[in-house]
Amino acid sequence: MNEKYIPLYRKYRPQTLEQVVGQEHIKKALANAIAMDKISHAYLFTGPRGTGKTSTARIFAKSLNCVNGPTITPCGECENCRDITNSVPMDVIEIDAASNRKVEDAQNILEKVMYAPVNSRYKIYIIDEVHMLSSTAFNALLKTLEEPPKNVIFILATTEVHKVLDTIKSRCQRFDFRRITTSDIVKHLRYISDCEKINITDDALSTIAKNSAGGMRDSIALLDQLSVLSSENAITTDDINALLGRISFDLLHELSECIISSNQGKAVEILEKIYNSGNEPVQILQNLLDYLKNLLIVKTCANEIAIEITQLNDAQIKELSAQAQNVEVHQIVSLTDKCANYIKDLKSTNNPRLWLEIAMVDMANLTENTNLEALQARLSALEGGGVVSMPKSESIPHARPKIVEQKSSPVVSEPVKPVAETLVKKEEVPQTNEIPAKPEIQQNDEFSPMPKAKASSGDDISVMWGNLLANVPSAPTQALLKQWAKPVKIASDEVILTVKNEIYLQKLVSGSKKAVLQKAVDDLLGQSNTKITVRLPQPDDVLPQGNVTIPKSNPAPPPVKKAEKPKEAAPSLDEIKAEMDDNEAQDDVADSASDGKLAKFSDIHSDTVNMVMDLFDGKVID
Repeated sequence: MNEKYIPLYRKYRPQTLEQVVGQEHIKKALANAIAMDKISHAYLFTGPRGTGKTSTARIFAKSLNCVNGPTITPCGECENCRDITNSVPMDVIEIDAASNRKVEDAQNILEKVMYAPVNSRYKIYIIDEVHMLSSTAFNALLKTLEEPPKNVIFILATTEVHKVLDTIKSRCQRFDFRRITTSDIVKHLRYISDCEKINITDDALSTIAKNSAGGMRDSIALLDQLSVLSSENAITTDDINALLGRISFDLLHELSECIISSNQGKAVEILEKIYNSGNEPVQILQNLLDYLKNLLIVKTCANEIAIEITQLNDAQIKELSAQAQNVEVHQIVSLTDKCANYIKDLKSTNNPRLWLEIAMVDMANLTENTNLEALQARLSALEGGGVVSMPKSESIPHARPKIVEQKSSPVVSEPVKPVAETLVKKEEVPQTNEIPAKPEIQQNDEFSPMPKAKASSGDDISVMWGNLLANVPSAPTQALLKQWAKPVKIASDEVILTVKNEIYLQKLVSGSKKAVLQKAVDDLLGQSNTKITVRLPQPDDVLPQGNVTIPKSNPAPPPVKKAEKPKEAAPSLDEIKAEMDDNEAQDDVADSASDGKLAKFSDIHSDTVNMVMDLFDGKVID
């Protein structure tokens, strides 16, 4: 070899702003700065690798120090241009901050800054990877950046601008280099391929461009590596996949079909074939993840947009579209999530092949996994107190369609009778080994507890409540209602009462006092079969306050001549006792015996005792 081989990325490095691929906004800004003679003392070029930061810095330095400059189009023939092209300039100093990051290195730079340029217009310092400088080196450079000597320009380049001190960034003009688009990379690679006579297909160039992640240098380096394969047959995508260890589209399509159809055995078989071809476990899942991403794009986007984003050909887009008909969006997202998680696991395990096979079996169980995920989401929502409704089209075994939290009424306990009465009753009942069951509360439509009700006006309902009590002919029932019951609503459409004692609630709902209460309500409202609801108090009930006044008689229209009505005498104790129903007393004794619990006489009293206490303002003494 008479001439040393030059890699393509160095041979085709841009020498003018026009030759820089992409970055139109930066090229225009720098060209205007040169044309308008507005040259700053410090610039900060930031962006991903291979996007032209260092090349643009050199071109900018060449434009400023060209003998014909400052000019947008340097001649490239003068001594300054040739020195910059050959990387041996005297007044353009390139420094790698990664290997010169100490404060001593920064001080050496600052000592030479004071000297004037030798044979150029500007002394230019290009500091690459400036974020690698230490904090002390940054502080040493800070003062010079703030007040640099005349004809000295700093160009700082970095891929991690967040590591640069804010005080440094605020003293520089910042230019952000963007990733180069795939189409621009393909055009430039085709230009280089034609110049170097490299036989390669357009699909292969697209594959190179996608693999470079927007970096031109990586694309050209890969093309240079593939150029040795050029022969009579054009370089194809399969050649690139074999060189990079990537899996072909057809093999990934076959593998994904097994995953979508939940064919676990076939999926593992294809996985073994791919693994035995020399592909690493992490690389296999990364290729599968990229395929699933393309499938998701084809599923959710129009074909024109999908072709532009995925850079796949029409045949591949058609196959993805047909496959997307058999899978839902949430299933693809679930697969991508699992694949990404398994990639993390493979990077941290000592047995990657084991986890690769587990990952494939897990993902190939798509149908059950997605149903299980839906069920887990519903359970999580229910644990958090929410209400989850299942779509009618879904059918998950053992999953309830709807769960709604409801407030259940407290269990109504039965009244407890005195010990003497209980013992007498036990002698009459035959002894058996069976435990008597508690009688169930018989609730019909009229007396079924209601969840909520709005209260009437306090004054009106108090008066109507007193009138209602006056209509109750039974003194014990009247005393029971006055002491334990409160009205929530008294209207022609419905009467709602709350009873704070569960024993008396039972008596009014299904006991002998039900008919007495029904007749008193009908007489008060002047109608029949009024709907009556008797229930336990609820927190949102609005109840009348104060003592209720019971009129001595039902209200009637006043006569023409007012006549003083004789005052009714209070019923005597004998009359009250005579009114007690024998059958009711026997039922109470049976209820107490079946319940098997005794209470203090002072805690739960009979209707008679309560009525007497109310009439004579008395109390029970244990």
